Amino acid sequence: MSKNLVIVESPAKAKTIEKFLGKDYTVKSSIGHIRDMAKKNGIEIENNFKPNYEISVDKKKVVADLRKAVKISEQVYLATDEDREGEAIAWHLLEALNLPKDTPRIVFHEITKSAITKAIQKPRTVNFDVVDAQQARRVIDRLVGFEISGVLWKKVS
Repeated sequence: MSKNLVIVESPAKAKTIEKFLGKDYTVKSSIGHIRDMAKKNGIEIENNFKPNYEISVDKKKVVADLRKAVKISEQVYLATDEDREGEAIAWHLLEALNLPKDTPRIVFHEITKSAITKAIQKPRTVNFDVVDAQQARRVIDRLVGFEISGVLWKKVS
């Protein structure tokens, strides 16, 4: 086992934050969302509209690299943005990397050494209520978007 691993959304943030945290930390980026609803059977309508996710094709290498980093890390911190999408990305990371639900989640509102240090000292966990809200919005977007696309296509054709 080696360093602590911090996972952020942005590669640019990763480089800056790693400088602030020093040699005991490795900072990696998910480069945004790593999973999306499956193209086929993405929503189980008969099962309370349960969404089914899969790792995006363009993120398979990112996820493989993150899995390797998790295996050699003593502690993992999820440091995605503090908004609905960031919370969802943190949850997708939990799922895809087989992390425990109580994996520390850190949030900060500025990229400064003091803000990052404070965030690591006061971690929380993923807010599953926010994740549920994001998933509900995503399911509605998918259902309504597909329905509207079909209607529009018929009108235009």
